[in-house]
Amino acid sequence: MKQPVFRGSCTAIVTPFTAGRIDPERMGKLLDFQAENGTKAIVVAGTTGEAATLEIHEYESLVDLSVAHEAGRMKIIVGVGGNDTARCVEKARFASRAGADAVLLTTPYYNKTTQQGLIAHFSRVADASEVPLILYNVPSRTGIGIAAETYRALAVHPNINGVKEASGDFSLIGRVASECAGALNIWSGNDSDTLPMIALGAQGVVSVASNLVPGAVEQLCELCFANNYPAARSLFQQYAPLFRALFLETNPIPVKTALALLGRDSGALRLPLVPMAPDHLEELKNCLLASGLLP
Repeated sequence: MKQPVFRGSCTAIVTPFTAGRIDPERMGKLLDFQAENGTKAIVVAGTTGEAATLEIHEYESLVDLSVAHEAGRMKIIVGVGGNDTARCVEKARFASRAGADAVLLTTPYYNKTTQQGLIAHFSRVADASEVPLILYNVPSRTGIGIAAETYRALAVHPNINGVKEASGDFSLIGRVASECAGALNIWSGNDSDTLPMIALGAQGVVSVASNLVPGAVEQLCELCFANNYPAARSLFQQYAPLFRALFLETNPIPVKTALALLGRDSGALRLPLVPMAPDHLEELKNCLLASGLLP
């Protein structure tokens, strides 16, 4: 039985920029907001954190800052994804040395490998990391998904703790929950899937919405863990429009826009991400109003 790295809500946190550079003061405030609202863990330098556009010195300073600022308040999980296995190994080793609690590794994009290649890729990084590895299955962004048979093969690795499942394939998720029970923890990778996935045995969610409503996302997890599904459904229905609105455009465009609208500006997006289209911006504003987040 592998103990999960965390249980509950984990925020895939944005990276704040000022004048094109990471803003340490803003990052500290974002981290404090999460800790004060019951978030159990943070993913730093993930997709929502615009990791693909961080230079190596920025990446390392962001990880160091986050680990030092948290000082044990929440688990720190560092994104180490990429399509070069050797580079992912280097990032995992750095995160381990920096004091991260775990690392998160997506399937390699663009140079799409086979399922055997995925096993080799994940295993190589897990071997090199001194902290637990969480797999990340998000085929809509990477172009390649993890098959059930591949999950079974990876589950036997002692340093592979679980998976952030964002495929939306509940048939696959159900098989993994059944066939890898105890050997591979599962977390929802989509806010809209949290309730049904916990019902299937997931340990919580890696959330984008919790950048905005961390307390509500953690409460949703706790209600599900307590088998209070009537209350969980009511809370889920309250925020379901927000969960959808945060994916009107490519993440993290909507969530960074929403943070600015709520007075917690995290700075501009880095190209190739661009500001939200006017019609989507209006829809997002209306959703924030309906959710009671905007006065």
